[in-house]
Amino acid sequence: MKTLLVLLVVLTIVGIGTVQFLAQKRERDAAAHYPPQGMLIDIDGVTVHAEQMGQGPDLVLVHGASGSTRDFTFAFADLLKDRYRITILDRPGLGWTDRAAPQYNRVWSNAHEDPITQARLLRAATQQLGVENPIVLGHSFGGIVALAWAVEFDDLAGVVSVAGVANPWPGKLGWTYTIGGTAAGGALVIPLLSAFVPQTYVDATVASIFEPQSAPDGYLVHVGSAMTLRRNAMRANTRQVNWLRPHVVDLSARYGEIAEPVEVVHGDADTIVPLDVHSIKLPDQIGSANLTVLPGVGHMPHHTHAGEVIAAIDRIADRAGLR
Repeated sequence: MKTLLVLLVVLTIVGIGTVQFLAQKRERDAAAHYPPQGMLIDIDGVTVHAEQMGQGPDLVLVHGASGSTRDFTFAFADLLKDRYRITILDRPGLGWTDRAAPQYNRVWSNAHEDPITQARLLRAATQQLGVENPIVLGHSFGGIVALAWAVEFDDLAGVVSVAGVANPWPGKLGWTYTIGGTAAGGALVIPLLSAFVPQTYVDATVASIFEPQSAPDGYLVHVGSAMTLRRNAMRANTRQVNWLRPHVVDLSARYGEIAEPVEVVHGDADTIVPLDVHSIKLPDQIGSANLTVLPGVGHMPHHTHAGEVIAAIDRIADRAGLR
């Protein structure tokens, strides 16, 4: 029995070491292939990664779950930089932005940055970059961050929510969030996923996010899914998503405080952030909100139907008197 226990201990140590080695190797490879493309800004000891380009009225772009600035630099930002000064930011814990405070880095924890905390950090970064009276566009998870920005602060020109999270949803999330977002899951399961999730799973996940449309050629290579599989990034993402709903409940009760113009663009074939749950009610909740429904369009309209999203941005610029 003693020999068996010793063997089990040795195998456990070897197994943990192997997982950590493989995860670390993936992380080194990801960092080498996908270094920061923009500036690393210090906000009271927290590093925020931002990219800035173009000229004109300020436009801030905030990405969704598991994303980074690369989602917007694939093509979308190039379509706008001749008319807007664009600032693209990595949300806390994702891309090359740090967690918003030291407590969020703990492995055995479910500590997570709520949308207002994220908006506060990103706003501070844009202020350091000289951004003034911006239009804030948020996609998916970024949508609730953009709305939190408008609820909490009054120094923006307007909000564009693109397939954005906005209202509480029924039911549960997928197992990667409900398990990975817990303290034990973040400590024990996330390293396994980081070390062993195959590229075929990543490809299938991205394809499902774009359905019923298809991801553009070259998109996966550009966005760098390997960055999302880093342990710290996975912990940040799963915690933020898993514990998001109570914050959405609180924020949605305050939407009446938003005075700035709001444009909402949402596809009726979106199964990731469904239109009928999140955006359909926004015109009743926010007096200044205008909803554009895209028939047959999924979760990534800024890639598949960029013209409609750009039109919404232009409407905010006109409504806010920016041009």
